[in-house]
Amino acid sequence: MSASPVDPSRHPLTLWTGPLGLPDFTAISDDQFADVFDAALAAHRDEVEAIAQNADEPTIENTLAALELAGEPLGRVSAIFWCRAGAHTNPDIQALEREIAPKMSRHYSALFMNEALFSRIDRLYAARETLGLDAETLRVLEKTWKRFVKAGAKLDGGDKKRLAEINERLAGLGAQFGQNVLADEANWALFLDGGDDLAGLPDFLKDAMAQAAETRGREGKYAVTLSRSIIEPFLTFSARRDLREKAFEAFIRRGENGGETDNGAIVKETLALRAEKAKLLGYESFAALKLDDTMAKTPKAVLELLEPVWDKAREKAAADQADLQRIAAAGGGNDAIAAWDWRYYQEKLRAEKYAFDEAELKPYLQLDRIIDACFEVAGRLFGLSFEEKQGVAAWHPDVRVFEVRNTDGSHRATFLADYFNRPSKRSGAWMSSLEPGHKLGEGASPIIYNVMNFAKPPKGQPALLSMDDARTLFHEFGHALHGMLTEVTWPSVSGTSVSRDFVELPSQLYEHWLTVPEILEKHAVHYRTGEPMPKALLDKMLAAQTFNAGFATVEFTASALIDMAYHAQPEAPADPLAFEAETLKKLGMPEAIAMRHRSPHFLHVFSGDGYSAGYYSYMWSEVLDADAFSAFEETGDVFDAETARKLRTHIYSAGGSRDPEELYIAFRGKMPSPEAMMEKRGLI
Repeated sequence: MSASPVDPSRHPLTLWTGPLGLPDFTAISDDQFADVFDAALAAHRDEVEAIAQNADEPTIENTLAALELAGEPLGRVSAIFWCRAGAHTNPDIQALEREIAPKMSRHYSALFMNEALFSRIDRLYAARETLGLDAETLRVLEKTWKRFVKAGAKLDGGDKKRLAEINERLAGLGAQFGQNVLADEANWALFLDGGDDLAGLPDFLKDAMAQAAETRGREGKYAVTLSRSIIEPFLTFSARRDLREKAFEAFIRRGENGGETDNGAIVKETLALRAEKAKLLGYESFAALKLDDTMAKTPKAVLELLEPVWDKAREKAAADQADLQRIAAAGGGNDAIAAWDWRYYQEKLRAEKYAFDEAELKPYLQLDRIIDACFEVAGRLFGLSFEEKQGVAAWHPDVRVFEVRNTDGSHRATFLADYFNRPSKRSGAWMSSLEPGHKLGEGASPIIYNVMNFAKPPKGQPALLSMDDARTLFHEFGHALHGMLTEVTWPSVSGTSVSRDFVELPSQLYEHWLTVPEILEKHAVHYRTGEPMPKALLDKMLAAQTFNAGFATVEFTASALIDMAYHAQPEAPADPLAFEAETLKKLGMPEAIAMRHRSPHFLHVFSGDGYSAGYYSYMWSEVLDADAFSAFEETGDVFDAETARKLRTHIYSAGGSRDPEELYIAFRGKMPSPEAMMEKRGLI
């Protein structure tokens, strides 16, 4: 007897009956995804075909709006599945991911290459100036038409078929790339016994390493893992150079270890397929294709930003390296500074220059207090309040659920936060949504989530953050606010649905409020005594904010330049890793600094194409965020109500409803120059 067919609109994966509009995660199991995906894909195909074959003249309502609102069950099952695939995966989910990624690509290729559907969109687009559309609807129509064209709607039959094949293959390669990196991260740990193995390590790090070892079934040991929340402090504090080298080599070799998890062939094929795709669509390079709808517009504009910054960063790093070598020699170290030495001696240089080290800060940076700081800033700027809801199930027991309310107490959004590292979670930190907020049709309230990878403390102890961790929390919460504060009508321009080099503005800007003295004075309190961070330590920390500017900027900019070098040429390199090495050599990459993301584990660029030819966007947005925070400083009040109102209206609430340059000028009155960013980084 065959199983009953799945109703794609009545399943717990698609009909969400949990508190605050959430899915009922207690009614969901891994074995349900495949059937629900298939049913939801079929239902979406039927909806799309009905729109395409509508005998009535195309209108905004019966074509554009109908298309935007179609596929709700598919959107919902997808949202839960991709959340699980990143934040709490397992072999069953990974196997399904490898199947679903190309299947979804085939589905959307067919949608965007549907000639009858494109004909309706094309007719609306041709008549757009006569339809009396508001600015947001006009922008959505124009973006939709362009999306169809970039997806191959205007290609002939043979080229359409080839583009669909390319997209399907790229989807599968991206899924496999990410799984390979996760496998290398999850499967490697350096177990230490104690004693001299732990020389130089502060208590907070030993506690985190003990917890990591226990999680991996090695109670009584200490584990160095490849989570940044452990590997970076280990490289900073460990007095054992041999152990630093071993851990560092494992970290930079993720995705490059031979065997099944090696990403070399994936990188090569991905770049070749992207170059072929760009040619099919009439672009000189994949970078030209990707940058066409961004603020930067061209690879040349990107390089005009990155190259001066690169030169300044190398100068600063060279001066710092001389100091590091001096400190190493004074301690009896005769070897040249290597990449696994930099953080260790940099911390000693910080102590020399500013009379404090990062370990002094950590007892004052409790996770719960930094979360409170995030929420307080959102309250003071935007009038939001946050109430944690206990006992609400999510995809993992560690996930915390908050109801977000407006000033008048009405519901604004639901916010979920998943803070701790675990082997089932991919590295890094990110924001996404289970439900984007919009007003089309019946509308929807935003359901937004943040995922981090902080070291989980032993039971009964508070989680303590580094300053970088705290910035990451503020950064991702800035993205979350972009999603929660959205006030648009159309789902496709909701929240973070903006150009890649604008999307980091709300997140990077929000980081500035972490180091506002009145916020730190209130929330940076010692986890044992409750005493606020001493003013002397706070002053030292603020003075040292740009201390490692050369190192940090070289790390980042090298990755951004390699990304652009890969994608800005018409042909893909025959040997990408050799190309990476040659390009770094031409750029004059310091031997003692590694790229922040080497190609075999560059998830931003190769696990999907979200940031491909777009990693520069963090720095592009940083030019904006340095200038945007100055708007508050110029008033004499970093919580100035009128500036906050303009920020909310034109940046956080506007989504992609208008051109990003237009939005920024509406907020600030002008576009900024890169000098403010370089000054903020301490490069000039």
